[in-house]
Parts: sequence; structure tokens; C-alpha cells
Amino acid sequence: MDGSARFLVSGKVQGVCFRAATRDEALRLGLRGHARNLPDGRVEVLAAGEGAALDALMQWLQRGPPLARVDGVERRDTDNGTVAEGFSIR
Repeated sequence: MDGSARFLVSGKVQGVCFRAATRDEALRLGLRGHARNLPDGRVEVLAAGEGAALDALMQWLQRGPPLARVDGVERRDTDNGTVAEGFSIR
């Protein structure tokens, strides 16, 4: 079943290719959405697709790419049906 979720990732997640790696992983999982830096140092990820793929992305976000240090991931499932196709970096 399709759904969508908003993830807020904290830690050393800016300046370490986190958004680009997140895009690559999301596309590999067949998800659509975006990743963007927030002014407070976190990265916001909005993703939509199959529930199992969203769960897999959550697991990946808890580790992130090699240069990142993830301290926490907050997840809020949403009913955002307006997520564009593809996966963008903002």
C-alpha cells in the first residue's frame, strides 16, 4: 500500500553528501519526493511510495552515508498525495 512520510534527520547531516545519497537510496527503493537542508542543521526528507520502501528508507536514514553521523530520525506518516515524481534535492 502506498503512503508518504516526513523524516527529520539530525546530527552531522549537512555538508556530507547526505541529500545526494538519500536521493540515490530513495530512487533505488522506487520512492519519490525530496530532501532539503533546514536552517537548524537537520535534513528534511519527504518520501512517498510503498510502505515497505518507506520502512527501508527509515532504516537507511538511521545510518546515512559514510561521512554522516546520524543522531536521530523523527518520522511522521502523512497523507501528502501531492509528492512530485522523481526525487529532488532542494
